[in-house]
Amino acid sequence: MSVPKVAIIGRPNVGKSSILNWIAGKRISIVDPTPGVTRDRVAYLVHEEERYFDLIDTGGIGIVDSDDLSEQIEEQIHIGIDEADLILFVVDGKTGVVPLDTDVARRLRGIDTPQLLVVNKCDSPKLDDEISVFHKLTNAEIVITSVLGKRNRQLLIHKILEHLPAAEEIEAAEGEHLAAAPDMKLAIVGRRNVGKSTFINQLAQGERVIVSEVAGTTRDSIDVRFEADGLAFVAIDTPGVRRRKSIANDVEFYGLVRAKRSIRRADVVLMLFDSQETISKVDKQLVEEIQASHKPCIFVVNKWDLAMEKEMTNEAWVDYLFKTFASMRHLPVAFVTAQAGKNITPLIHLAQTIFKQARIRISTGRLNRLVRATILNREPPMRKNRRPKIYYATQVGIEPPTIVMKCNEPALFDESWKRYLLGVLREETPFREVPLKVYFRPRQSSEDKLLGLDEVEVENVGLIED
Repeated sequence: MSVPKVAIIGRPNVGKSSILNWIAGKRISIVDPTPGVTRDRVAYLVHEEERYFDLIDTGGIGIVDSDDLSEQIEEQIHIGIDEADLILFVVDGKTGVVPLDTDVARRLRGIDTPQLLVVNKCDSPKLDDEISVFHKLTNAEIVITSVLGKRNRQLLIHKILEHLPAAEEIEAAEGEHLAAAPDMKLAIVGRRNVGKSTFINQLAQGERVIVSEVAGTTRDSIDVRFEADGLAFVAIDTPGVRRRKSIANDVEFYGLVRAKRSIRRADVVLMLFDSQETISKVDKQLVEEIQASHKPCIFVVNKWDLAMEKEMTNEAWVDYLFKTFASMRHLPVAFVTAQAGKNITPLIHLAQTIFKQARIRISTGRLNRLVRATILNREPPMRKNRRPKIYYATQVGIEPPTIVMKCNEPALFDESWKRYLLGVLREETPFREVPLKVYFRPRQSSEDKLLGLDEVEVENVGLIED
């Protein structure tokens, strides 16, 4: 299972960012009385009671952004809700229920994701008697908090953990452990007229979706079930994407939104390129979305028969792709001709391989031996006359594989050395072709544990990812 995600949702100025900082024990999100300060999703990996979860701050629902970014803020909120394993619906205990709270409640009502109603800013216990007004918003369990008054932080964390999947035991045995694989969901993405629908019809062995020379025929995401090697799969056909400034109407705009949602919903993304076209801005936007979602991906160059007629080589296209997307050099590249069904079956086998890679969990013992050998081979350089130290490493999640390095101080680690470590991890573990997250976190001292203190405050939490 991946690291669970907890999204903090609510109208502006109810204390969402303060709650994230409070639980994190350090300043992560900007806290300001001006509505709309938080725009992007701000995430922090929380470690409590030997459990990990991503806590995600979002912008205020209903804000009219002064810089005309309301649409982008809303999209980030939607992603936060869509990906969450638990939603913290935050309200202001001082002001009571306001119309925007009702709007937020209405939006969350049709969502199956577990929720907690966090009544914040209850600085005095006297306000506790007035929380009954919030019952009309939701049937979710209520947790009363006050960041300013330091009330019920541990209770809130405890309630969060109650709603998240049980902690998995760390693998003690040597070698890899592969979780049971569900049906694989493949998102087929690319710009318009790149051959996505033709590719889907080859998988389905029939005319499952409309194929037309008219660009933009597919306007919604379509789930198509198919079988290969006795296994069931789901292919998600997505609308062709065009540049934002070229989007002509609401149908095309929501097509773009659905394409992004399909990426987030997929287990593996097939990013299609047209062998007859240069890489476009739209291609780059889609790859950025895939990278931001940490999804296993295969670059698929379609219409390869036409490229061969012009004596184009595989090596030339691979070089072109990796010069354009330098941070994605670990991705496999496939060459297909969807119309003729050429190389489709090997591509599905390749997708199965990287799907399995993303679900592997390696033992803590093996991981620590690898990190120790890496340090012996090339020590991280000293900074501020201090030697960076890694005490131990552990894998805390899959899809994407997520590794935490407990160290003396994340800020001491040089970026080039962290990239070196990431390269070693990719070469020496099964995670060669999938996204990999590595967090550097300060180790909580035994004295701190006895005193019940949080980990040492370090602004740079040292996430490296690709």
